[in-house]
Amino acid sequence: MTARPTALPDTDVVAAALREELAAVAGRQAVPRVLDVGGGSGTWAVPLAVHGCEVTVVDSSANALAVLRSRARDAGVADRVRAVQADVDALADVTGGLGADLVLGHGLLEYVDDPAGAVHALAAATAPGGLVSVLVAGRHAAVLARVVAGRVSEARRLLADPDGRAGPGDQLLRRMETEEVRALVEAEGSLVVERVQGHRVLADLVPDHAADGGVALADLTALEELAAVTPPLRDLASRIHVLARRTP
Repeated sequence: MTARPTALPDTDVVAAALREELAAVAGRQAVPRVLDVGGGSGTWAVPLAVHGCEVTVVDSSANALAVLRSRARDAGVADRVRAVQADVDALADVTGGLGADLVLGHGLLEYVDDPAGAVHALAAATAPGGLVSVLVAGRHAAVLARVVAGRVSEARRLLADPDGRAGPGDQLLRRMETEEVRALVEAEGSLVVERVQGHRVLADLVPDHAADGGVALADLTALEELAAVTPPLRDLASRIHVLARRTP
């Protein structure tokens, strides 16, 4: 079995943005405080704890949080990771005014009934001057993926649906477009958007045989960094990433 990575990847544009912010926080205080809402089994939380952060993960799934605790122990950072079982609606109650330096809402807005309310909860849990990182499934990437797979009618339904869903059996409540995510975050009122970028814009399109055949990692990384902020490629990303600063 391949071990899950326990450090923020060097070639990921979202991880790079988080590292940049944490470096700035570290200049002000010894230990950055991170709140990961909907963080589940610790995909981001454990690497952030390895990076030196104190991380609180709030998730509604007891099973996911059990995996989180196990992964944190295996990585030697159990003392830096706190797991809380709750919904985003109860965020203010369970965080106790944490005032986190960095708040993650990665893979959250696709599942909640009230995305605007969720963004407000993320902002309220952020310290003045702190950063909110939102990562949401992109609509256009999902359409293209279904076309490539030959599922044309499903692609048409997904593109036509106001919420970017492929039908009643779709596990996601919504997929979003770039400007839709930006507008949602800006509408919260206390957040100022600083960056909008695509996540996994082109890397997932590189054939396995090409990657194994010597595609230079540095070249692919540089391409992803450029594509992440270049419309319309950015808007075709698997996920849309928005970084927003809470006003003092």
